[in-house]
Amino acid sequence: MAAGYADILRAPHAARLLTGTLVGRLPNATGHIAIVLFTRAEGGSYTLAGALAAVYGLATALGQPLLGRAVDLYGQPRVQLPAAVVSALGMALFAVAGTGPLPLAYAAVTIAGLFTPPLEGGLRALWPSVLGRQDQVHRAYAMDAVAQEVMFTVGPLLVTVLVALWSPAAALLVINAVGVLGALSVVMSAPSRSWRSAPREAHWLGALRSPGLLALLGAFFFVGLALGSITVAGVAYADDHGRASVYGWLMAALGLGALIGGTAYGARQWAGAPERRLRVLVALLAAGYLPLVLTPGVVAMTALSALAGVFLAPAIACAFIVVDRHAPRGTVTEAFSWLVTTFGVGAAAGTAVAGPAVEIGGTAWSFAVAGAAGCAALLVLTATQRVLAVPGRSKDIAGSAPASSENDRNGAAQPGFSSGREA
Repeated sequence: MAAGYADILRAPHAARLLTGTLVGRLPNATGHIAIVLFTRAEGGSYTLAGALAAVYGLATALGQPLLGRAVDLYGQPRVQLPAAVVSALGMALFAVAGTGPLPLAYAAVTIAGLFTPPLEGGLRALWPSVLGRQDQVHRAYAMDAVAQEVMFTVGPLLVTVLVALWSPAAALLVINAVGVLGALSVVMSAPSRSWRSAPREAHWLGALRSPGLLALLGAFFFVGLALGSITVAGVAYADDHGRASVYGWLMAALGLGALIGGTAYGARQWAGAPERRLRVLVALLAAGYLPLVLTPGVVAMTALSALAGVFLAPAIACAFIVVDRHAPRGTVTEAFSWLVTTFGVGAAAGTAVAGPAVEIGGTAWSFAVAGAAGCAALLVLTATQRVLAVPGRSKDIAGSAPASSENDRNGAAQPGFSSGREA
């Protein structure tokens, strides 16, 4: 298992690209908690802190696909690095000006979110040119999903350490400066500088003109909703048991489950259509969320949380493959960015829905939101399976099936992966 991942990291530029992307995404992974901590330190209310964090999140959701489209049109270095610098300057303005002039604070976090560079989608567009083999690309997607789980666990801890050692303002400045260095490391690499998107048909909808991609985005809105609701439900469960540390245990168990599941998923090759495999993974994901409604004792609940996380990273990794297969030619970075945006919007909706669910029916109801959202994601994938069965680029100009997807520019696709039908 470890040997397969080691082979990927030994490929030229692979470790640098993965590390640079993760470091470059630290500001986004920690933005919400850093904004909340800084606002509270400035004397702002929780309401203001939540509002500023929400504006940042919405601006990020809007900016990702727009910047992703710009990357497809103009290349990575001309978009990723300037965006990272502007985003960091926006957060620096927030750190220096504080929350006193509210319009300026809102403008600063809006700029920081809107210009968050689409490094996540950019990395997935680079993997084929770096690795050269489709099976390794799929394994890299799984490794990417696992690495994100680690980043979203370590990132908030890093912010709290910086706050403890210096101040919330220093945490904002340091994290965003480090993020710019991560983006710089990526765009200065040879694969990033040489990467070019395939020629694209001019269309105002861009990647969203693909019915298959729209179906996938609809499903992953509900996956994000499930995950967002669990974060709120976990707080309610910890309050019920009178120990704030319980929340940390539940979230750590969820991340550990995703780490184990993603590592195991990427360790083997999978035959057949990824669209069908994704339905199975989402069904298992929904089945893992449903038992959380039982809200047993802390030990059992921690175990159930780990089980609930097992199929998250595999589902995300498989979704990356499906995105690539259905993205219209020349829109791969934008398409990946839409997945990030939809997942994030779903998570925000989940936190919004789970709060009232706790007030109305208690902790069990908030966990029921996650189970219902997982089932809704499966329902969307099942209802749209005919649309998903045929990749969006199933016909080229000559009307014949292409040999590979856009994200396999070296023609390394193996049989069984070039169409929506099983080999």
